[in-house]
Amino acid sequence: MVFYFTATGNSLYVAKQLEEEIFSIPQEMKKSKREYSAKQIGIVCPTFGHEVPGIVKAFIKNSEFDTDYFFIISTYGFHHGGCAELTQEYLNQIGKKADYINSIIMVDNALPGFDIEEQLLMDEEKEVEKHIALIKTDIAKKKRYIQQASEIDKEQHRIYLERTGKIEPSRENPLYKVDGNCVNCKTCIKVCPKGCISSEDGRISYDYTACEGCLACIHACPMKAIKFVKLKEKNPNKHYLNSNIRISEIKRANNQ
Repeated sequence: MVFYFTATGNSLYVAKQLEEEIFSIPQEMKKSKREYSAKQIGIVCPTFGHEVPGIVKAFIKNSEFDTDYFFIISTYGFHHGGCAELTQEYLNQIGKKADYINSIIMVDNALPGFDIEEQLLMDEEKEVEKHIALIKTDIAKKKRYIQQASEIDKEQHRIYLERTGKIEPSRENPLYKVDGNCVNCKTCIKVCPKGCISSEDGRISYDYTACEGCLACIHACPMKAIKFVKLKEKNPNKHYLNSNIRISEIKRANNQ
């Protein structure tokens, strides 16, 4: 049994390689009572600021897992920043534990920090399939392991906290704007895991106070009509969705 959260399809792709029985965290969060029982239970999700996303933290905290083996896999694109150790710290805070926490490097789609075209050129050297196979073997053997953070990883996280901080958009400080290219196709509404986006009188409206900062709406917009308000993208003409995952799968996973 694997639960996943995905914005661009990377974590969904990994989840599908690890287990046939997979469940979307945004959909599971609709349930008032969440109790799960299986021989092994896993979480697969991206890293946001070197940590698991807020929606995933809330899911873990407010769910009960009856299992002999609990694992968490995070996907990232540049530095994992010690995400395994940070995740373990969070689990300790809420009185839970994992037997295995690891990460896997994939295409970095953290806009606006990276040019997606440049990132795609580096995809092959990241050996995604090899790393998935290694993690799958670890899980099959029920290996006990928490990925350690190097000093470089820790420094990357310190730099992130000092320079960037967490993305916390609000009505007074909106993260995105929608330009005239919008055709009201509602793709952004269907890929948003928090139900932040709606359509009113043919115009897209955001509730920034609930935004997860996953950027699924920007990546999935077919018209590239969703732009950052203050930040400048390195390559606004190229966004990213995992080529092995259909946009319909992301919509089903996230649609509120």
